Amino acid sequence: MIFVVVKTIHLLSAFIYGGFLISDNLFLSLMKKRLSTDEHAKARGSFAPFVRAVVPKALVVAVVTGLYLISQVFGEIGADGLNRYQILLSLKAFLGIWLGVRGILQVFFGIDPLVFKSHRLPFVFVLTIIFLSQFMHI
Repeated sequence: MIFVVVKTIHLLSAFIYGGFLISDNLFLSLMKKRLSTDEHAKARGSFAPFVRAVVPKALVVAVVTGLYLISQVFGEIGADGLNRYQILLSLKAFLGIWLGVRGILQVFFGIDPLVFKSHRLPFVFVLTIIFLSQFMHI
């Protein structure tokens, strides 16, 4: 029962974080082309406080719950080494932890990333995590 509750919380928090990245990369970036600089700044500024209040916390929850879930499903390493499922799960975990560390350092400690300052790389990582989730069980 605990596993199901944690997995549900994980999915909801991942949807919040991923939804923000999708809207930022696909919709807000296109607004720059249609709106003036002032209008664009005003539009982004109108919901930025809500995003800053919710999205970083959702990311932290997604990473923490993801680590718990991995601890429950990773399984034992066989004599042949990692199986395909464990390799893909490890890659997912690496990407998720990278996103979490980047987000925590940036939002909670004010440390800006040295490289990849836009949301494009996190967006690509989230899409990769989604696709890996679909191919892990094949």
